[in-house]
Amino acid sequence: MTKPIKAGFEFEGVVVALDKLLPTRTVDKNLKQSTIYKSILASIPEVGIIEPLSVYPHKGGKYLLLDGHARVEALRELGITETLCLVSKDDEGYTHNHKVNRVSAIQGNRMILKALDAGVPEERIANALNKSVHTVRHHRGMLKHLCPEAVEVLKDKMVALETLALFKKVKSIRQIAIAEMMATAGNYTATYARGLIMTTDKEYLVDPENPKKIPGVKPEDLARMEHEVRVLEKDFLALEESYSRNNYELMIARGYLKKVLDNGRVVRHLAQKHGELLTEFQRIVESAALES
Repeated sequence: MTKPIKAGFEFEGVVVALDKLLPTRTVDKNLKQSTIYKSILASIPEVGIIEPLSVYPHKGGKYLLLDGHARVEALRELGITETLCLVSKDDEGYTHNHKVNRVSAIQGNRMILKALDAGVPEERIANALNKSVHTVRHHRGMLKHLCPEAVEVLKDKMVALETLALFKKVKSIRQIAIAEMMATAGNYTATYARGLIMTTDKEYLVDPENPKKIPGVKPEDLARMEHEVRVLEKDFLALEESYSRNNYELMIARGYLKKVLDNGRVVRHLAQKHGELLTEFQRIVESAALES
């Protein structure tokens, strides 16, 4: 029988006065100089609080503030005294933060395009996001000339905007390969993308007649680097395939050990005769690393 899913929050939010909130961590002294804070500060007058604060009931009618410390600072700076909050059933702030999905560049682009298509003025979107109107207009063509398969690989990854622009220097098949390499390595920086593009064969470049240049690197050295990177790419992908297979086999072994340790007679025998083995088996069964 399937166990019912427990909600982490009360289904209805509550409006809480800011002076009733008790912070659960110290706010960074440089918070107000950060880009994130400035974006929050600019967006509240335009669209309000998009993501309600996460709180937990405390004695005396107060609430522990689990998530939203930067939003609270922005609200106070704007002279707002109360806001909508989601009431958590768990007083652990990490749990909520761990489940929050930050918006990637591609997801953000789609949100902006949806707003533009709905007729929201560019100026209002720019104000809400603390961006220039030019940047908002740039989003109209941000994914143009990008291969849909590469976009699919990177859609929920925190890819830098400069990285997406660099993808347009190579053809679709190479875009897919680079996207997969970046996802496998967990590296989405423009520097990494530029390195992969600089070591791409001419036949996969959009403009093969435009010579690739790296200051201080001779053409013959660049050719050697291209060859070495291609070898590394193949080795890296082979390693990933091997790792996935080994991890799968470990999961099967772990499942078998769990069944073995569910048998009380086996556990008692191991405890009496092979204590060290029992300890290791228990560590394997309880390991969370194999679940990631």
